[in-house]
Amino acid sequence: MSSIGEISGTSTAELLKQKEKLSQGAGGEAFAQHLKSALNEVNEIQQKSEVAVADIATGQVKDLHQAALAIGKAETSMQLMLEIRNKALSAYKELGRTQL
Repeated sequence: MSSIGEISGTSTAELLKQKEKLSQGAGGEAFAQHLKSALNEVNEIQQKSEVAVADIATGQVKDLHQAALAIGKAETSMQLMLEIRNKALSAYKELGRTQL
């Protein structure tokens, strides 16, 4: 089972390091790499959640609280990723409507 440390969010220092990496790299490539990394992270969280749900269903769960936290984190990360997708699509459509 995972520990609470694995469930906690990204620290401010890590976010600042990511910001520095993005500002130093090529704009489009860095953004695409960062987006791909975020998608992979959401996928890993979803997989952990699926394992937690399966453990609950089979009665193999040892710590129900940790399983509930993993499921909640998966739901929140998926909602965030969907909102980011929606904003990106909206921005893309707005750019398409822009006259040059």
